[in-house]
Amino acid sequence: MLAGDSTGGIVLVSAVLGDAAATAPRAAGRLRALAEQRARGGRALVPYVMLGDPDLETSLAVAQAMAAAGADAIELGLPFSDPLADGPVIQAAGQRALAGGFRVADTAAVLRRLRPGIACPLCLMTYVNPIWQRGYGAFAHEVAAMGADGLIVPDLPLEESEGLGAACRGVGMDLVLFVAPTSTEERMAAVGRAASGFVYCVSVAGVTGARADTLARVPETVRRARRHTDLPLLVGFGINSPEKAAAAAAVADGVIVASWIVQALADLGPDARPAVRADLAGRMVGALRAALPR
Repeated sequence: MLAGDSTGGIVLVSAVLGDAAATAPRAAGRLRALAEQRARGGRALVPYVMLGDPDLETSLAVAQAMAAAGADAIELGLPFSDPLADGPVIQAAGQRALAGGFRVADTAAVLRRLRPGIACPLCLMTYVNPIWQRGYGAFAHEVAAMGADGLIVPDLPLEESEGLGAACRGVGMDLVLFVAPTSTEERMAAVGRAASGFVYCVSVAGVTGARADTLARVPETVRRARRHTDLPLLVGFGINSPEKAAAAAAVADGVIVASWIVQALADLGPDARPAVRADLAGRMVGALRAALPR
């Protein structure tokens, strides 16, 4: 899980997995496209949408617009009442979605509607408790059958990830893991052995959200992580402009953009029509895509 380190930052708990993690497959299914994109000199763009924010139909329209605008994968957030890795923007989006009635049990039905019209990979971002309540195997089977390509679970301790990792591998789905600027070499090596799909490189110690200092430690974090894995390294947390996206992608294999987009859509106000929100999301993703080599 996330825990404070001796520097006062927030990092993933350090632990080294055993031999079982070393056998984890790499880049299964559609997420293999991110490694192929890197091989031809491109950089991946992964925007985020909170499912159910402010309602289900709007979030589906936003995701479809992102795909049409050039997203290489889409991170689909599942609202949760205690999102400890998320800053205030994503927390507020989750609260709006929960207030609107979205529940984790709706996820498979949402994917069933979304998958046929979107070719790029779809990664679910959630927390471990909702998955555990359903059962690792049952959850993985249901969402994979409906078209999910990966799971991003920021509060899943690495030393306890093998059960969910095995469930994902059993259905051809990836389990994305994290490294941070404060991760030790041992930690990065363990993540390199256990991750699949891509590695999520957190730009700063802390939670999601825009800041002025997000890129200062990215080059060193990416350089260190590169020694331990050949998976694509995608930078997230605080990427809030095409210029920042381009700067991060100059040293990494791509970027994940969340709060900047979510806040812009929220700023449209509660009465904005789904088409208006989708249009804005598409234009923002288009601007980000234009800033990155493809």
